Parts: sequence; structure tokens; C-alpha cells
Amino acid sequence: MKALLPVFCRPMGYAVMALALILPFIMAFMGRVTDNNLLFYKECSKLLMMMGALMIIFALTKHENAETVAIRNRAVRQAMFLTVLFIFGGMLWRVLHGDIQTVDTSSFLVFLILNVLCLEFGIKKAAADALFKKNSR
Repeated sequence: MKALLPVFCRPMGYAVMALALILPFIMAFMGRVTDNNLLFYKECSKLLMMMGALMIIFALTKHENAETVAIRNRAVRQAMFLTVLFIFGGMLWRVLHGDIQTVDTSSFLVFLILNVLCLEFGIKKAAADALFKKNSR
């Protein structure tokens, strides 16, 4: 999977995700969150997290090469597997507790977050492997 966004979108994606995590608390402390608009703030926060994760996933790295593209592809496969495990675990939990009213609506967000984690781990692992290969010569 090729990157679509410029390099500066990667740190901007992290900033957007941090904003999505902090903004609901700030709005609650300011008294803006009520029972009437709680769902709106929840969904806006999830949307911001999705946008930030997509910016991170599709942003170029500083030294983009074929290995980075392969790492990005591997991260998508690993994130799909981990997301299926997470969703299955949630389903199993709800079945065991007899919860018929709760529905998981954040599976795409979970996929994106797991994808970002797998991508970052893969990039850092490749950099460490390259460093050790260079030092062993």
C-alpha cells in the first residue's frame, strides 16, 4: 500500500488524535457537555481519532522505500487479525454475560488504532534491525 499524504501529516495525525482524546474532557470541564449533546461529542471524538489514524497510516515516512511499503502492508494484515480477535472477544464477553442491548460500533476505529500500532512497531523494528546489521559488519 503506497502512502498518499506528505510527511508532515504523520505528526499532524498524532496531534489530531491527542486533540480527540483531550477535547471531550476540556469541554466537560467547561460545562459544554450535557445529556442532550453527549452522543454528538462522542461521535465527533471517534471521527477525529479515525481521521488522525488515517493520516498516520497514509503519510509518507522520512525515508520511504519498498521496505516501508512492505511494513505498511504487513501492519494492515496484522491489524485485521487483531481486530477480528478483539471483536470476537467482545462478542464472546457479551454472550457470556447475556448482554443483548450493547452493540460494538467502534470496530473500524479499533482496526485503525491497531493498524497504527502495528505500523509504528514495524517501522521501529526495521530501523533497529538496520542499525544492528550496520554495526555487525
